[in-house]
Amino acid sequence: MSSVTVVVPMTIRRRGGRKRIIGPDGAPVQAGPDRPGVETTNGDPALVKALARAFRWRRMLEDGRYASIRDLAAIEGVDRAYVARLLRLTLLAPDGVEGVLDGREQYLSASRWLSEPIPLAWADQQFACNSRR
Repeated sequence: MSSVTVVVPMTIRRRGGRKRIIGPDGAPVQAGPDRPGVETTNGDPALVKALARAFRWRRMLEDGRYASIRDLAAIEGVDRAYVARLLRLTLLAPDGVEGVLDGREQYLSASRWLSEPIPLAWADQQFACNSRR
């Protein structure tokens, strides 16, 4: 068996708190739909991050990595109530999650659902979301 080493000349620079990849020609490499395997989102970055955290934390709890929300919050260094509020986002209907990621207007109010009850029936979520516009 032989191995192949691929060298990609690039530089990683910090710009405004974000890391950017600079290609060999000195131009920034942009992620986008024209780049295969790279997913982008038009959603609110804070809400997308909250959604990603919520699903990650749910998976950790379901896999038994942490026994409780209290254990998870202690390890993550956040308040237990914050973890509980974010975990509620995992109750959103699939089209609601997709709406948040796509940045569709009617789902931007999903951030309100961190403090309000989320209807359990997905059809009710659609109705509640549309009525909040």
